[in-house]
Amino acid sequence: MTSRRALISTHAVHGATVRCWTYPGQSMAGRTPPVIVAVHGFRGDHHGLARVIDGLEHFTVVVPDLPGFGASSDLPESSGHRHDIGGYAAALQELLVQLEVPADARLLGHSFGSIVAAAHAATHPERWSRVILINPISEPALEGSEALLSRLAHLFYLLGAALPTRPGEALLRWRLVTDIMSLTMTKSRDRATREYVRRQHRLYFGGFGSRRALLQAFEASITSTVRDYAAAVPLTTLLIAGVEDELGSPASQQHLATLFPDARLAMLDDVGHLVHYEAAGSAAALVAEFAAR
Repeated sequence: MTSRRALISTHAVHGATVRCWTYPGQSMAGRTPPVIVAVHGFRGDHHGLARVIDGLEHFTVVVPDLPGFGASSDLPESSGHRHDIGGYAAALQELLVQLEVPADARLLGHSFGSIVAAAHAATHPERWSRVILINPISEPALEGSEALLSRLAHLFYLLGAALPTRPGEALLRWRLVTDIMSLTMTKSRDRATREYVRRQHRLYFGGFGSRRALLQAFEASITSTVRDYAAAVPLTTLLIAGVEDELGSPASQQHLATLFPDARLAMLDDVGHLVHYEAAGSAAALVAEFAAR
């Protein structure tokens, strides 16, 4: 949990109840702190970006729990919106209007949130001044070296959705699976860091609204990439990636950077897909320097 205090607001968005955390920034030289809107990753919520937010004290950071995750309810089927890239980009657009976010705000997305952010920036570039993507999804999950694991994970989510309610939800919230994921993805050898990651995943990985929403979001996460939207993002963009990221090799990240009209890439050593946990200080410093321009 971040040490910063947040203003918590509740919004009706396409039939869903969406909770949003706004962390007011400290002004410098009497200037109003710039705004960063942050989009969390798959099966996460606003808690996942806490360490990065702590390093952005001179920015006002706005972090919603995406519909179907954390404290936000699902998008109802009657809304015509799904828990996918288009549905989340549309929900983000509605939130911006309700929150009266200024047009010079910066947009940040982590992991699955990087795809949502790229999609929104491609269709609504007038809403942003700059874009920051942490652990951007740079290659299709069903085509790379992790394709087999992605297909097995898809079967896991399909089974969780198909089983009766009680065993299905128990399977999807099974702590053993959560701990194995934490163990596999954490690169740090520091015991305190590894324990922090494990604890965060145990606390928040099970915070999904329904199995339907979870399956829709997972299927979107393995069939979409930032590559799908990069060329249409006219804004200066910063990519922050981990050298050991199983979901995006250095080569694929370098290629992704070339697809944007104006992008720069920062690769962090000794970290994989959990930059927001394991290298949050370094990531925050990069974000702050880039977003302050």
